[in-house]
Order: sequence, then C-alpha cells, then structure tokens
Amino acid sequence: MFDCEDLFKAKIVRLILLKRVNEALQELGSYYSVDVPRLKVGMPKRYRSKVGCYVSKTKCIHVVNQEKLGDPFVILHEFYHHLRTQDGRHRGTEKNANKFALEFIEAFKKCSE
Repeated sequence: MFDCEDLFKAKIVRLILLKRVNEALQELGSYYSVDVPRLKVGMPKRYRSKVGCYVSKTKCIHVVNQEKLGDPFVILHEFYHHLRTQDGRHRGTEKNANKFALEFIEAFKKCSE
C-alpha cells in the first residue's frame, strides 16, 4: 500500500525522467512552500567538474548537460540545497541531500512495482 507522500515523490521522479523538470520544480516548490528555483544547463566556472550545483545567490540549479536534466538524483539533490538555503546561507549537508534524493527514487521504485 502506498501513502500520499510516496505517490507524490514517485510523481516528481516520473516528471524528471520525462524531462518535465520545470513542472517537477513547480510541484516541489508548492509542496514545500518555497520559491521555485531557476534551472540552467551549463555549470558556473568554479563547479565545472560537477554534474550539478545550486547557486543560492541566483536561486538557480545548474546541470552540466541536457542528459542530466532527466536525472532525478541530480535534480532532487540540488533542490534539497535550494530548500535548505535561508538568507543566502546553506543549512544542509551533502549526506542529507543524497538521502533526500534517494527517498524520492525509492518511492518511485516502490510505486512502480
């Protein structure tokens, strides 16, 4: 049996897999009552070795290429950083960002069985 939260998380992952990322970010922003971050393909200079990053100054999630737009782990990991940034200061950890993303992916797997 699935609960509402699992269904929501599965829906978000599905939207990202379909590369409907802006729609997924809208839903996440609404669900968590936060502004919707911008989304950009291409990395800022100091993050070129990464596949994704969140820049709090611009409230923007960056991904390295079009392919990563469809990667739920990357998008959700970076959304967690957006969620945990307050007054320009980040209050989360990489470990918790990974956990956040994996919870969504696990809910998707569970609902897909």
